[in-house]
Amino acid sequence: MNSNKIMRQFALVLLVGAATQVVAAPASAANLQTLERMLEAQGQSQLQVQRQLDQMSVDIDDIRGKVERNSYDIKQMKERQRQLYKDVDQLSRQPAKTAPAAKETAKAPTEAYSKNMSENDAYQNAVNLILKKKDYQGATQAFESFLTTYPDSVYKPNASYWLGQLHFSQNDLAQAAKNFTVVASIKDSSKRADALLKLGVIAERNNDTVKAMSYYTEVEKEYPNSTSAKQAQSALTNLSKH
Repeated sequence: MNSNKIMRQFALVLLVGAATQVVAAPASAANLQTLERMLEAQGQSQLQVQRQLDQMSVDIDDIRGKVERNSYDIKQMKERQRQLYKDVDQLSRQPAKTAPAAKETAKAPTEAYSKNMSENDAYQNAVNLILKKKDYQGATQAFESFLTTYPDSVYKPNASYWLGQLHFSQNDLAQAAKNFTVVASIKDSSKRADALLKLGVIAERNNDTVKAMSYYTEVEKEYPNSTSAKQAQSALTNLSKH
């Protein structure tokens, strides 16, 4: 039974009760005025109840909309987390070095590790946040702190690459490009080919086809025997079809 029907029945009961009182007593102008006031009060009460019902309906619609938006946001967040895990897992399975071009073979980092134990520990802790704890937000903060504390570290290329990968997986393309550019600027970095490839992908996502093709071509030219070069070649083929 809806609220309007309830109000009408309630008004009828009041009206019948009032009418009974009028019949039982001598009819007078006072009785009629009393009945009119009762009916007017009943109308105001019914109007107030209807307004409250209308407001409740609006509030329910608002809550339903918020629930739907929250559900969508949670779904998107889970999808980003799944993609991040896939990217990071793929990264962790890659060999320590990408096969370089012939002219790069003789070039190698002057140090494979730091003599500063605190620096080593800070870098390893940041890596462990990804590979062991799956704490990607914590890892992002840890790598950023590491690069601030040790700006000239021998781990700078790898730390920058990790950061680029983390930002890329979260679709923060601007920050990803910033970190991949750092890696690409270090000629003897084992991650340079991958960084150039990712810069090409970012440019492509930003609809900058010319820049994307430039990065892909650079990967092919400088690292012709690498896995990154094969991916770059495939990307170039796809771009040339459009």
